[in-house]
Amino acid sequence: MTLEYALEIEGTPETVPGGTGILLLHPSTGETDRIDTDFLKTDTDSFLVVSTRTTAREVSQKLEYYDVDESRAVILDTLSIERGYSRRSGEGIHYVAAPDDVDGIVAQVERFLENHDGKVRLSFDSVTELAYYAGDDAALETVGRLVGLLEEHDAVGLFHLSEEVHDDEVVEQFRSLFDGVVDLDEDGNVSAKF
Repeated sequence: MTLEYALEIEGTPETVPGGTGILLLHPSTGETDRIDTDFLKTDTDSFLVVSTRTTAREVSQKLEYYDVDESRAVILDTLSIERGYSRRSGEGIHYVAAPDDVDGIVAQVERFLENHDGKVRLSFDSVTELAYYAGDDAALETVGRLVGLLEEHDAVGLFHLSEEVHDDEVVEQFRSLFDGVVDLDEDGNVSAKF
């Protein structure tokens, strides 16, 4: 039986089935933290934040600021090793060598999904940074693999993409990988298509 997940994002269905991938399209200056944290704290047993944009410490600060239960969180930090920051591998923090280590990222996501039961969510912040480091084709392929893992494990995911940075054609290719698209405009208005 497929799990149903509640969504707390305006304009979206009240629930979506497990296996649903959602693309969050936003302007490069867009305030995505609110949408992201609402997504993570609703109806969730555990969640993984894959961060190609900020370090684990910054992700942790964001979760704390928005009052998200960090005991449910696992963070995959793709930046700290490459930038030479000191890293403390805690219970809930994992690292890959660099933001373009796509196989490492996919392996960590797969491991997380295999080791966590119940209602499990993934936030990928951000696909734009992944494409910046690894290239559009590798980013498209990686996102496709991750959406496949969500289906396999009855989980749901929210993937951030900054619309202004990519060609329309590339944005369309990313759109085609997802069941739902949430569009955040510069004034903070949200529209969604599922």
